Amino acid sequence: MSKPTLTHIGGSGEANMVDVGDKAETIRIAVAEGHVRMKAETLTLILEGDAKKGDVIGTARLAGIMAAKQTANLIPLCHPLMLTKVTVDITPDPALPGLRVEALAKLTGRTGVEMEALTAVSVACLTIYDMAKAADREMEIGGIQLVSKSGGRSGDYRREGN
Repeated sequence: MSKPTLTHIGGSGEANMVDVGDKAETIRIAVAEGHVRMKAETLTLILEGDAKKGDVIGTARLAGIMAAKQTANLIPLCHPLMLTKVTVDITPDPALPGLRVEALAKLTGRTGVEMEALTAVSVACLTIYDMAKAADREMEIGGIQLVSKSGGRSGDYRREGN
């Protein structure tokens, strides 16, 4: 097995955008997840639609989708991508207590969409925090991770336990 390398670092340590021009176009899908832990009362406030700033879940979903589309503007060396699908699902989890966020990004192209899925989750979580911080400044954002990816030369990946 070959030793893993950093693809965005040149021989002298300089940052480079990877040339994906010779890669085959394949369907690529990535799923990421994260959560926002909060007081049970804050979760109830959000679910009842009583947050001062309005529909927390709807706004966070839209923010996540918009963020996925802007990933190349936010993360250096990411390729601008023509995404064909982005979904952001936000579900309450009373055991947390809080909200779980899952994002899926998809395209047919030469490079993966992991960063787009991760960016969608991150911004959706930040939006939940922003919209509910007046009620709960102790909210905690966590668990942001890649769940799975498919397509491309490196093949499929699925996080153990998911």
